[in-house]
Amino acid sequence: MLCRIRRSGLNVFYLSGDPNGGDLRFGVEKRLSDSYIVERLCNVAIILLGYANVNDEDFCRDSVSSEFNKTADSSACRVGIVGGGVAGSTAALRLAELGVEVVLFEQGPSLVNGPPMCHLHAGGNFYREISDQQCLTLLHQSIDTLRLYPYAANIRPTVFCVPVKDPGCPRDLLPRLEKLKSAYAEIIREDPANEVLGPASDYFKVYQRADLERLAQQPLPTDPQTLDDWLVPVAKHVDLDQFKLPVIVVQEYGLSAFRIGATASLTLEQSKNCTVLTNTRVKRVEKQQQGEGWDICYETSEKHSHTLSVDYLVNACGYRTGTLDDMAGFKRQRMVEFKAAYLAKWPDCKGVWPEVVFYGERGTPGGMAQLTPYPEGYFIIHGMTEDITLFKGGLAASCERSAQPQLPTELEAKITSRWDKVALADRTRRSIEHVAQFIPQFHSAEVGGSALYGAQQIPGRDPSLRASDVSFTGTRYARSEIVKSSSALSVANQIADKLRDEQLLKSSINDVTASTERLDRKQVLELAEQLAVARDYPKALA
Repeated sequence: MLCRIRRSGLNVFYLSGDPNGGDLRFGVEKRLSDSYIVERLCNVAIILLGYANVNDEDFCRDSVSSEFNKTADSSACRVGIVGGGVAGSTAALRLAELGVEVVLFEQGPSLVNGPPMCHLHAGGNFYREISDQQCLTLLHQSIDTLRLYPYAANIRPTVFCVPVKDPGCPRDLLPRLEKLKSAYAEIIREDPANEVLGPASDYFKVYQRADLERLAQQPLPTDPQTLDDWLVPVAKHVDLDQFKLPVIVVQEYGLSAFRIGATASLTLEQSKNCTVLTNTRVKRVEKQQQGEGWDICYETSEKHSHTLSVDYLVNACGYRTGTLDDMAGFKRQRMVEFKAAYLAKWPDCKGVWPEVVFYGERGTPGGMAQLTPYPEGYFIIHGMTEDITLFKGGLAASCERSAQPQLPTELEAKITSRWDKVALADRTRRSIEHVAQFIPQFHSAEVGGSALYGAQQIPGRDPSLRASDVSFTGTRYARSEIVKSSSALSVANQIADKLRDEQLLKSSINDVTASTERLDRKQVLELAEQLAVARDYPKALA
């Protein structure tokens, strides 16, 4: 006799056996995201089957809990990943592809719950203060990211403008861009499939005033195909007298957190090697007294506590990475920085826009302004001033007592609770005015929705660090320390290498094809839109 109980049509618990005297067996065909559900289903199934030979309810629950955490290959090592953001989800994808048994813990209701991402940071060109080597690293990582998440890119270039009042010179960027262009061309020569940012010959282009004035006379393209096409709305709307020339356009794309979350969710649902536990809070982790692994004590949304043993522990807690370090007893120097961006809707928007960056000195009233376009006239705005994106006390460092930096209470409250509507409207209006000093017509933009906010971790003591990945400490413990999302796959690959070094894994990343490539684009987009709406953002951002 076989009893199947489905939840949302995705996860199946089965109970098989002969109610007249045969053995009763438990299993999980597609593991549930909550082991408490398994326990309750066990009790229901026993009643339905009338299995009189099993009277010990606790034994039944223990049997199911044990089976719940097994894969088809009982010899595979088990890795617990705490944190289902882009770093944790990407690590889960890669390790599951390699045959590792993965259990992914996420406190929120779905994967990749952080704020929407604006850009891929292919070259890190926004940050003049970071090194060329970091930019080259980010370029490699970004290409790998787009190959793993084939539907995640918002394909549009980025325009860089240097205001007259800024001390910098646009041509200062050109040596870096030439290095990136050459590196990109070499990456494509190594594997033509790496051409994910357009042809290397079109990686960037320089425009003088005469070029911009000519483009301003062109009709607005409805389907931009060339860098010239993309630049037409900018040429028509910006006040050229406010900028040093030339203006530079770079094939640096956007990145959709919603499509990454949808891709990870759909792929991991289909994986026989990964269990995803959402709405689950890890309460503590303990080194096993016998053996080299870890015990993870966690609590479900129903407040039921459980313990899971793993062979290896991955800390992918994002800006709360220090919290798990404290539980594990490890010290680490790091900073976290709270930032926010704002959603505006421009009813008078004409044409299809690229992203536009207006340079400025960080933390000053003239800090960098960044305008990121989405359909239906929506724009995300960053303004690197303390009135807009940056916050007083928003950069905090760890101390000798704790590896977790402590943000001011009011900033932590912004992360865990809804923003005050008056404060949201005020900062959004300031962000609109910050952009409107360069695009006068943007004054008509309005508050478009919820703020985009969160804190990013920065390992060490260098606040300009952007290209970072993973560190290992103690026994069988890794911490993901990405600053930018494009570094997530590098973390996953290095953890896989570490597992092979410790003889916990035999497969190589060269032996697998990315499972995300098998997904249907329409299915990814539909789920991405659902995630956007569930998180109180317009579908247009997905």
